[in-house]
Amino acid sequence: MSGPAGESEAKARALLCEMGSVLVAYSGGVDSALVLKLATQELGPRAVGVIGISPSLATDDLAQARTTALGMGAVLREMRTEEFADERYAANPVNRCYFCKAELYGQLTALAAAEGFHWIADGFQLDDFGEVRPGRQAGEERKVRSPLAEAGFRKAEVRTLARALGLSVWDRPAAPCLSSRVAFGLAVTPAVVQSVDAAERAVRAAVPATRDLRVRHLPRGEARIEVDAERVADLRAALPGVEAALKALGYLTVTVAPNGYRRGALSAPEAVAR
Repeated sequence: MSGPAGESEAKARALLCEMGSVLVAYSGGVDSALVLKLATQELGPRAVGVIGISPSLATDDLAQARTTALGMGAVLREMRTEEFADERYAANPVNRCYFCKAELYGQLTALAAAEGFHWIADGFQLDDFGEVRPGRQAGEERKVRSPLAEAGFRKAEVRTLARALGLSVWDRPAAPCLSSRVAFGLAVTPAVVQSVDAAERAVRAAVPATRDLRVRHLPRGEARIEVDAERVADLRAALPGVEAALKALGYLTVTVAPNGYRRGALSAPEAVAR
């Protein structure tokens, strides 16, 4: 590639070569997938992707992550994480992600020391600096490297290069963990996130054309469904069946966000458990 994106790619490849060996904290999203792709091309078997397996990882997201890693010829290892055993995480404070990443990076640090990997890398890129990301602190505390940010990548450049390299997830929308659907202050448990996972699969089956989808787990047993704005009418048409499926999972009321999916909706004051 030429231009700024080409310069960022060259810098990222050079950084990875200098790192020598790396464990990539891999989620299956486009950012970490691009890091794993570049690391695999530059370092071969000295680059290994590691995905944390826990109830907060959606079933479909895990399947997609495995397929993506296989398609790029990367080495992928799966590691069970135990963030749900941490009462600070389970209490679901606004910095919940810190405790999740601390668990993940703690295990990766131990694995790197045991097997001689020089660095741990994540998919953080420059546009992420404009968002609230408590998990970033956990990475900084453990000296996790961010090759994309260090090389000057922004999200658009990430997607452009991922597409050029043939990554199937180049245009995949953000897919945060299932715990992110739970209103802050409501306890996060394996049973809760499994219900969210099942609810989202039910909605996806009813409105398969939607790109962005969230089932927000709210106080007083409410499930609020968010889909692409242009799919709200389709969701309303399918609502009787969707509502029945979600109530069978234990939800008491099912509502539809009238204006569609809104990123960061659970950060709004009205979404915090009272």
